[in-house]
Amino acid sequence: MGILTTTYEFTTPISAPRMFKSFILDGENLLPKIAPQVFKSIEIIHGDGGPGTIKQFNFAEGTEIKFVKHRVDAIDKEKMTYASTLIEGDTLMDKVESISYELKLESMPDGGCKGKNTSKFNTKPGVEIKKRKLRQAKRCLMRLSRLLRPISWQTRMNRFN
Repeated sequence: MGILTTTYEFTTPISAPRMFKSFILDGENLLPKIAPQVFKSIEIIHGDGGPGTIKQFNFAEGTEIKFVKHRVDAIDKEKMTYASTLIEGDTLMDKVESISYELKLESMPDGGCKGKNTSKFNTKPGVEIKKRKLRQAKRCLMRLSRLLRPISWQTRMNRFN
């Protein structure tokens, strides 16, 4: 079994505390409302949102992925860090045991924030993931992060907060 690591960094005009609250603490309610083209629904299968919680992300019709399940590994509201592990789903699961994610948000002087997402792919024994597949996974994260940029996203978020 090998571990492949990718990192993706982004910035957004939305403040770090608001981003953390919206995406991490209230994500299962807010994300399907502001991005119905991506998320059909997000359900808490087990737990209360803290470590050990299992969340199922159901994706919209027409997307390549139908669902994934994530386990919350760690959450720190003060440091604005979040760690989770993809434990089940119809993406890459034939090649990986799990995919772990670590997200850290930091406030910027202009009132926005920068984020860093690190993904670790724990491959199954004897399996090699092609760089093309890693680029596809990274592009998926980039597409999701585009939701953070448009003014329309902030407008939509204001309606639900």
